[in-house]
Amino acid sequence: MQLPIFQVDAFTDTVFGGNPAAVCPLEHWLSDDVMQRIAIENSVAETAFFIPLKDGFEIRWFTPEIEMDLCGHATLATAHVIARHLNYSLPSIKFQSKSGELMVTVENELLTLNFPSRKPVPSDIPQIILDAFWVKPVEVLKSRDYVLVFETEETIRRLKPNQSLLNQINLDPGGVVITARGDEVDFVSRYFTPQASIFEDPVTGSAHCSLIPYWSEKLGKDSMLALQVSPRVGKLFCKNLGERVLISGEAITYLKGSITI
Repeated sequence: MQLPIFQVDAFTDTVFGGNPAAVCPLEHWLSDDVMQRIAIENSVAETAFFIPLKDGFEIRWFTPEIEMDLCGHATLATAHVIARHLNYSLPSIKFQSKSGELMVTVENELLTLNFPSRKPVPSDIPQIILDAFWVKPVEVLKSRDYVLVFETEETIRRLKPNQSLLNQINLDPGGVVITARGDEVDFVSRYFTPQASIFEDPVTGSAHCSLIPYWSEKLGKDSMLALQVSPRVGKLFCKNLGERVLISGEAITYLKGSITI
């Protein structure tokens, strides 16, 4: 069997930037085992699979280790493929997912995700996570992910967490977000996934479901510009809508072809 495949760099307008995602259009679902094996073979942070529905698409996301409940950059990449490679002409794309209905609008080069808000709340945290960072956070919160808030952007850029310590805990399907106010943008972040084959995720749309409501309240504004300051760097245009958040970015195709299974 041959299947089409695309690899897209999301939240960037430059190849080798942002976060790479593989996208596999399907006519019907493959077995979970086969989709997991494809994700392992692709060896990128996320592989998105989707099938057509009467009024949109159903989408699922797999890392090389597990199926995720929500993934922003791979959804952005999937919308990019549908809009720019599959001749889809409507200005919005509806996805059904394990996290409910997701909408993506397409306007010129910008794709906008409409995702559920996941406001983080103050939380206890395993000591081993704190021990993995050499700077004490000023706040610790949690939604799906632990969110560690630090004083400065420089701290976020310089932090090198102890991967061997973090790998002793299992947060599936979540991770650890570190964040601070930005120097030239509203806020910055990085995202780490213990025990995953890709330890630092380059750009994490789903983490911004928590970062947007947090920073919206802290900064007193609903529209914000964010950078995820991983080595690949991603730019995200963010808006807080209360129960929902808007996360906008660009995407660029790196690869298109077919796989044989």
